[in-house]
Amino acid sequence: MTTENPLLASGELPAFSAITPEHVNPAIDDVLAGFRAEVDRLTADPSARDFATLLAPLERWEERLGRTFAPVSHLHGVKDSPELREAYSAALEKLTEHGTELGQNRALYEAVKAVREAPGFDAMDLARRTVVEDSLRGFRLSGVALEEPARSRFKDIQNQLSKVETEFEEAVLDATDAWTRPVAEDELAGLPESARAMLRTMAQEKKLEGHLATLKGPVVQAILTFADNRALREQLYTAYNTRASDQGPQAGKHDNSARIETILALRHEAANLLGFDSNAHLSLADKMAGTPERVLRFLRELAAKAKPVARRELDELKKFAAAELGIAELQPWDVAYASEKLREQRFAFSEEDLKPYFPLPAVMQGLFTVAERVFGVKLVERHGVDTWHPDVHFFDVVDHDGTMRAGVYLDHYARSGKRGGAWMDVCRSRMNDGDALFKPVAYLTCNFAPPAEGKAALLTHDDVITLFHEFGHGIHHLLTEVDWPSIGGISGVEWDAVELPSQFMENFAWQREALDLFARHHETGERLPDDLYAKMLQARHFHAGLFLVRQLEFALFDFRLHLEYDPAEGARVLEVIDDVRRDVAVLPPPAWHRGPHAFTHIFSGGYAAGYYSYLWAEVLSADAFAAFEEAGVFDAATGARYRREILAVGGSRPALESFIAFRGREPEPDALLRSYGLAA
Repeated sequence: MTTENPLLASGELPAFSAITPEHVNPAIDDVLAGFRAEVDRLTADPSARDFATLLAPLERWEERLGRTFAPVSHLHGVKDSPELREAYSAALEKLTEHGTELGQNRALYEAVKAVREAPGFDAMDLARRTVVEDSLRGFRLSGVALEEPARSRFKDIQNQLSKVETEFEEAVLDATDAWTRPVAEDELAGLPESARAMLRTMAQEKKLEGHLATLKGPVVQAILTFADNRALREQLYTAYNTRASDQGPQAGKHDNSARIETILALRHEAANLLGFDSNAHLSLADKMAGTPERVLRFLRELAAKAKPVARRELDELKKFAAAELGIAELQPWDVAYASEKLREQRFAFSEEDLKPYFPLPAVMQGLFTVAERVFGVKLVERHGVDTWHPDVHFFDVVDHDGTMRAGVYLDHYARSGKRGGAWMDVCRSRMNDGDALFKPVAYLTCNFAPPAEGKAALLTHDDVITLFHEFGHGIHHLLTEVDWPSIGGISGVEWDAVELPSQFMENFAWQREALDLFARHHETGERLPDDLYAKMLQARHFHAGLFLVRQLEFALFDFRLHLEYDPAEGARVLEVIDDVRRDVAVLPPPAWHRGPHAFTHIFSGGYAAGYYSYLWAEVLSADAFAAFEEAGVFDAATGARYRREILAVGGSRPALESFIAFRGREPEPDALLRSYGLAA
């Protein structure tokens, strides 16, 4: 089986065209059997009690397991099928069971503890010491100290959670794919040509004539922002915000209500078993923020600054909508539409005005040039790489001295069977322990509107920001100089600091020097005009208060949901979100709104009691970018220092230490407030 199964091949990159659902579980079984045998050997060998003989082999097996499952997990996200879904689910259950078994292996825990307590520990380099310390913390958080029956119960909980979180995500994908609505010719009023072309493409995908609305992100955004037809906006808003729930046009189909109850109950029980008051307390055990009080204080202080601004913005919008658009009572499905009209009036500027200047190939080339100037690396396309779709491209990351350091797959467009949103994920981790050398490889996945009728895909400025954001995650993984996968790149970095490099990169999408590298008209080649750039900057802070209170709503809802969970009362999802909205929202949605039911970030995406991390990391990223504003956007010395002190070290030291090493001091919130136009 080993020689025939593409998931077990030792090639540099996965052979995606050869992978079938039938390969998944035999490959996982094979690697897990080898891993377990190695753990048995290590724990039985009393001489395997130093880094080279104990931790290095464990890292090697973790990397092997990761490189076997990563292509499966990725295909589940970008090219799903019922057969793959079934195979993925079964494999994930085995991996979860293995992870819990490993974390509760007392003999292995004692062996790692012996490495920590050995006289030579303090003489080890920082990366090795961090691997050991992180490993011991992982054991404690996996319930290594639990006695029966708590031990078995904890293991059962992890397996159940893995299963139900996957079901949650799949329900959202199914609900998203299940709803479509033909759009009649007279309903297209207000939609720019790019949006109409996208709706034609959606229809063609389903082998239909005319125009088709779907719940794919770019479609939802275009219709809610531009469609004059209010009924169409309301229908789309309703369908999108009731996905996978008991409400809306698909009421009861794919309903995630019971799954949310199960997920929260299991997370709370697991936290209690480990001695934590709540899942929020457990979540903070390995994050920068440290305590629930600190998180809540941070969010509420931001809310105090943002809410009065948001209220003013909304009052102004309501008056404008009534006077100029004939909308007497502004509803949530009117907000994006009215906002765009007000922005056009105030700044004589629309997002659509920018799109001709952001053809995707030029944006990619500009992004690569930014990477070259700031980080000293080139991205060179490699042709003939086996991928999962013809639209996917692969690039080698080549250092200034010609060394090939890493590789990255880019998958830009929305399509059926691909989950929504944008993300970066790990394909291969860097590992170099003398016996083997693996280069890091990443996936960068977006859901942009595909090119229409033979033309280049044109991005909105928001799309450009998204691309830069995910590239920031990617470059963090790709430029690591840490040789151990568990703390290299994004791995091992505190969750509330892991967004620093991604949000940092977004800033370049606003700088004239960076935009001049790629913002050129797709037909004339004309540079982005100064007056349009000036309007774009003026509009940057437009409705910043409304945007920020929305983020605060997500963050507070997530954190309080996990912090305040009481088994006697159940999830109380709607009560908690209503309470949060009373605190921070300025335009509460209708009672039938079910946003939480499709909130994959916190119920299936790893952000449980951690969504606040986006705002927390924004403090770090805004302050880090301020160093470039002070020295020069493409200042090579500042770029080299950022690469050395932030990107290269990964999770090998605390994020705060890395930030101080780069900035020379602790982070300050002023730059964040400035970036939102909220500075006093």
